[in-house]
Amino acid sequence: MAAFVELIAGCYEQVVFGYRVRTDQEEWRAKADFTHHAHTASVSAVAASDRFVVTGSKDETMLLYDMNKKVEHGALLHHDGSITCLEFYGATHLLSGGEDGLLCVWSTKKWECLKSIKAHKGHVTSLSVHPSGKLALTVGTDKTLRTWNLINGRSAFIRNIKQNAHIVRWSPDGEKYVVVIHDQLDLYDLQTASLTSTLKNPKRISAINFVNNSILAVAGDDEIVRLCDVAKEKWVCEFKAHETRVKAVDSFKMDDDHVLVTASNDGFIKMWKLRPNDELECPTLLGEVNTTARLTCLAVWKPSTQRQTTEEEKGAKATTSQEVAEALLKTKRVRLRTHEEVILEDESNPKKKKKRKVDGKLEEAK
Repeated sequence: MAAFVELIAGCYEQVVFGYRVRTDQEEWRAKADFTHHAHTASVSAVAASDRFVVTGSKDETMLLYDMNKKVEHGALLHHDGSITCLEFYGATHLLSGGEDGLLCVWSTKKWECLKSIKAHKGHVTSLSVHPSGKLALTVGTDKTLRTWNLINGRSAFIRNIKQNAHIVRWSPDGEKYVVVIHDQLDLYDLQTASLTSTLKNPKRISAINFVNNSILAVAGDDEIVRLCDVAKEKWVCEFKAHETRVKAVDSFKMDDDHVLVTASNDGFIKMWKLRPNDELECPTLLGEVNTTARLTCLAVWKPSTQRQTTEEEKGAKATTSQEVAEALLKTKRVRLRTHEEVILEDESNPKKKKKRKVDGKLEEAK
């Protein structure tokens, strides 16, 4: 893993924050890397791949950032409503959901909308892609949990859950998934497609994150983060993370330990060291940073090892303000065309060559 990570957070004040954290030092300090007044409404979702970060907002737009070049890469304008959820599948695809009920699949190669699916009669409140890339789960305000076949872009299964769920997540191994309804965690098994257990949180659940296949971090409308052992189907630990309610949780692996990252309405982003073992202990604080904003969402960007090596070989070459301005001037907001099929596993199918416009010139599409 690279010797640093970037903490990306959005807030009610329409700003996106980026903080770089060195992970090879004893004391972790978050250094402000960038601040961007990205949207015209509050930032509602953020996701990161090994190159790009994408933010979604109540202004109905998604903004792209190329983290390698540290420039805004463009905007995706397809949803007619607030963006509610975003998730990358590897480095090749992005999935987005919105209040218009659409589930959209985007190719990160040319940022084309490969498929636009009317997923729910109401809002899409959450989505999650299976580790295989073949399936996706969505929940919405029509009181349904839907399974999507991403090979053909069609609905594979619909479950009526009688209430509006607002979070759904696959486990890292794809063997189980969790559906959140208000303060309730429903655990499902993939093989049997049946509900295996239900756990109650004292407060409404605002965010969850699988630390590994068995440990689930749960944040609610209070200052407490609770850890659940989904294999044993019980709560195993809880700790006070912030002064007010926790809005977002993410995590990443570092050597033998895991690092839990939390963001709160109190403006703080905190990093916690967690060592999963038989007797799970509450995590210890590694570092924190005060953004002074009311945070709404969080993602951890981890650069690829190959890119990190290349960056070190080139040395710390400063980017001038003129270069950044020129890059941003090339960015255009366009409504991207849609295609009929979506295949997440293989992009090798030959396609008919077409002309496309790049920087005002026509060239053959690759």
